[in-house]
Amino acid sequence: MNPEGDKLVVERVQTGVRLEKRLLKVLKALAELYDLSLGDLLEGIVLHAFEGQSPFSPETLRRIAELKRIYGLDLDATASHRLIEAPEGPRS
Repeated sequence: MNPEGDKLVVERVQTGVRLEKRLLKVLKALAELYDLSLGDLLEGIVLHAFEGQSPFSPETLRRIAELKRIYGLDLDATASHRLIEAPEGPRS
């Protein structure tokens, strides 16, 4: 079946998800690169992950690596359960 085949009607809701700043920059840049909304990109990533599939081709992974370098994102999957919120204070 063609993945671009029949359109599926869904109900979307607005959410106030908080993400690590550099991670969000990479995601937004990736969405822009592929002319997607951030929501569409995240939906695709999650739907693939729920089925144990990688959502990214080797070329997209190369582009992600470059965006991570550009935005200084040095986190990887091993960091996923170790992130803590930075203390609030004056921002520079």
